[in-house]
Amino acid sequence: MPTGRLSGNITQDWEPVVLRRTKPKAADLKSAKAVNQALRSGAAVETVRKSAAGTNKHAAAPAAPARKLDETTEPAAVERVTAEVRAAIQRARVAKGWSQAELAKRISERAQVVQEYESGRAAPAQAVLAKMERALEVKLRGRGVGASLAAGGGK
Repeated sequence: MPTGRLSGNITQDWEPVVLRRTKPKAADLKSAKAVNQALRSGAAVETVRKSAAGTNKHAAAPAAPARKLDETTEPAAVERVTAEVRAAIQRARVAKGWSQAELAKRISERAQVVQEYESGRAAPAQAVLAKMERALEVKLRGRGVGASLAAGGGK
């Protein structure tokens, strides 16, 4: 009859059993502490040098596609003030005896704007041309550029 004791060779296993353990994250494996620990224990550690590490250089992207994109989405050349309009502005301003700064003040614009229109560097804005037409009393848009507005009875 059994006495409550088992007969035979019985050993106990004292190794801890971990039921739930999270995997180490990649950042933890790359940390200096983890690398040094692996080196001390003799484990294989792979080091890879990035080609542009520590520099301000980026991989050269092809410039042609970006330029093609710009050419397809934007006009090739920006329209500038024509020579006829430039001359009409200058003639009318000089006939009234105004400086560029005085004309700019009368149309509530900066003197640089008038200077750009007279030199032909400005892209024509209809609002600015309309203000110049009223101040100078000269037609600057459409047909008959340079004609007097007073004689024509308006636009």
